Amino acid sequence: MEVNFKDMENMQTAQEPITNLNAKTGGLSYSIATVSLLIFTLVFAVLAAILIYAANVNENSAGMLYLNLLVSPVAIAVTVFAVLKKYKIKFFEIAPLKCKPKYYLMAVMLIFGLLFALSWVNTVTVEFLKLFGYEESAGLQKLENHISGMSGWGLIPALLIVAVFPAVMEELLFRGLILRNAERTAGAVASVFLAGFAFSLFHGSPEQTVYQFILGCIFAFITIRSGSILPATLMHFINNALVVLLIYFHAYNADGSLNISNGGTAAIFILSALCLIGGLVWLILDKTPLIKGKKGEVKKFFLFGSVGIAVMAIIWICSLLGVG
Repeated sequence: MEVNFKDMENMQTAQEPITNLNAKTGGLSYSIATVSLLIFTLVFAVLAAILIYAANVNENSAGMLYLNLLVSPVAIAVTVFAVLKKYKIKFFEIAPLKCKPKYYLMAVMLIFGLLFALSWVNTVTVEFLKLFGYEESAGLQKLENHISGMSGWGLIPALLIVAVFPAVMEELLFRGLILRNAERTAGAVASVFLAGFAFSLFHGSPEQTVYQFILGCIFAFITIRSGSILPATLMHFINNALVVLLIYFHAYNADGSLNISNGGTAAIFILSALCLIGGLVWLILDKTPLIKGKKGEVKKFFLFGSVGIAVMAIIWICSLLGVG
């Protein structure tokens, strides 16, 4: 019996049949997403102006706030649809669902650790930026004020728009289109950092850049290990939903710390740190094979994603300088 060693190598380094997924399409997806975001942002600006000046709608109303928050998910939805149709990619090629239950446990451990053991990252980043005259985003403050003032059924639309829609749509883009395409030719390790970088920059928030990069990389890593988009989607939802709930129930002090005793804070920090470390070790030691990258594919991603990177870099700088 003749053994084809090349076939055996392919079985070990690939998790699925070769398709037209590649780093070029991943980079293009990012560029298309940013252009879509710009277009829909302009459409919202025009619509907002009409509602404010012609219909006397309060610009600080919940409806206007939610419309603004829906701009990004809608832009992403259009991007995903357009790329899948243009490149004849099947939906489940970028959004596989099936995975082992252990990855959901990893997901819960990791997001609990990230939320509480690494919550200091945003604080340190903001304080560092303030040394250079940076002021925190007014948009984030407006959202926090709105959530803290809500009551009753108002929590449901807030969870849908802040937690559910972004979790689903952003995972389809970053751990779906971008990660799955980049992984196929640039390799698993490189694609984790590419997806984390793209995810962080896309939000255009200087104060959350470092935390979102870490978050994006871990979301990407668990997606690769599990072979499913669902664990990362669960993590993303829990991250956003828990923040909304903590603000809603006034669990934060004025300085951003949890409104509990020092002993309780210490206990949560230790437990969350153990969960984060344990989850990462478990994920790293997982035996799911990783796809190896090809030379030059990372450059292709940056080349075809350059439009999106340039646009979001300008937005990031404007946010840093308080312009716009």
